[in-house]
Amino acid sequence: MNDTTIGSEVQPTARDADATTPAARLPLQKWLVEGLRAGVFLMPRVAGCAPTPLQALILTALVLLVEVGLFRLGIAGPARLDVQAWLSAWWVTGLFIGLAWWAFPSQPAQPDGEGDRRPAGVGAGFVLWVVASLPNILVYQGLIGAIAHGWVKGEVFSQTWLYWVFYAVFTTWSLGAAIVLIVRFTGLTLRAAVFALALVAATGLTAWHFNDRAWQEDYAERDAAAENKPRLHLSQQTFETQQALLESTLAAIAPERPGVADVYALVFAPYAAEDVFMRESSMVSQVLAERFDAGGRVIHLLNNGSTTATHPWATPLNLQRAIDALAQRMDKEHDVLVVYLTSHGASDFKLAASHWPLQVEPLSPADLRAALDQAGIRNRVIAVSACYSGGWIDVLATDNTLVMTAADATHTSYGCGRLSELTFFGRAMFDEQLRKTHSFERAFARAVPLIQQREIDAGKDDGFSNPQIRVGANIRPVLRELELRLDAAPPAAPAGDPDGQQNPSVSQGWGLCVMVQA
Repeated sequence: MNDTTIGSEVQPTARDADATTPAARLPLQKWLVEGLRAGVFLMPRVAGCAPTPLQALILTALVLLVEVGLFRLGIAGPARLDVQAWLSAWWVTGLFIGLAWWAFPSQPAQPDGEGDRRPAGVGAGFVLWVVASLPNILVYQGLIGAIAHGWVKGEVFSQTWLYWVFYAVFTTWSLGAAIVLIVRFTGLTLRAAVFALALVAATGLTAWHFNDRAWQEDYAERDAAAENKPRLHLSQQTFETQQALLESTLAAIAPERPGVADVYALVFAPYAAEDVFMRESSMVSQVLAERFDAGGRVIHLLNNGSTTATHPWATPLNLQRAIDALAQRMDKEHDVLVVYLTSHGASDFKLAASHWPLQVEPLSPADLRAALDQAGIRNRVIAVSACYSGGWIDVLATDNTLVMTAADATHTSYGCGRLSELTFFGRAMFDEQLRKTHSFERAFARAVPLIQQREIDAGKDDGFSNPQIRVGANIRPVLRELELRLDAAPPAAPAGDPDGQQNPSVSQGWGLCVMVQA
């Protein structure tokens, strides 16, 4: 049986296109213009014409170069081209060519309603399809690039849902333009329907399995560029400086005052790779010194390349030594020790530590509990600002302890990235609410809804962090008496008060943040 069966006429398909009469030729710029028309749902005026192989090659290369360039625009900062990810989506091109070979007629059909003859041929279909992607790519990647580089500003551009809207709209546009183009070639036929369904399925599969971006952030180069600041250099002098600094810091702790329930504090920030923890721990040290009458009684252990000469390292051993030193100066039965930990957290409930090239072990809740129990400190307020920090509560809880965490045991917290000024928990709890009240419980109750709303506004997509608090029965009246005393006290000394010792790792309640930022 062949295509001239008696009594019927079989329409030749694209498989026969190159075996028939030669198609007319159009200049390169004409194919470019008509492809762009197809990209905005207009009829391509190429009936009876086919591109040359060289034209198809040039136009494909042009589109690919524009695509790669615009994809690069979507990342602000250092990036690297992931060739494998870029090539992984090309299988759709082979699918399109195969389906076009099967579905497209080889010769132009009768005029459509606008009076234009339908285009025909695999070559024409492929070139038009490739070029038709340009308007979509230009608009979509232009928007993403403008947002990434901050050329357009506004709260809405930080919302995750906006990117899903963009993705849905521009994917629909891309598929719509392709399907309309297919119908231009085939008419409303069963083969057109199969072709269109295959493209929709391929798009979904690509989004599911081949969604890696052609350009990836180059974290190594970004870190090297972004962290244009002093780094830790290990030498004998560094170790001697640190040893002397720790000794002087512990020796500078102010003694307890008879008849006064003093607040002592230990602020611990062991992750040197991100400055947000330096900023947050400095802020918390200042708030505790100024708002809780703890000037000279706050030890700040910090890992950061810029503070090697001013702050003792935040290591588990230094934490234990600091707790022991605080226990020797304070009234262990009546004073209150506040411990603030800030870093990244993991699902194993260990606090991340980093100060390369120094090897620093992560801190576990059991480590902290053992150090406090061994020191014999009775009244404790412990705050852990880290992901999954709710896992610390059961280990640390006692009748004489208030424990609060930035998240529950199954969720991440938020605001600990490189671009963050403070974590959401540290900002709401200490920088805002504890500047207004001396009650930890009241500050926590006010901070939680603020954190939740800010996480919603920021597009946190793995669920509410769900900060936790547990208050022991015996610590509540102690903290209530402290609150009443502080509420009745005169305001803290203004910045620049010359009284007190001037060791920056023992917070005096004045000038600390300025010193650290400098």
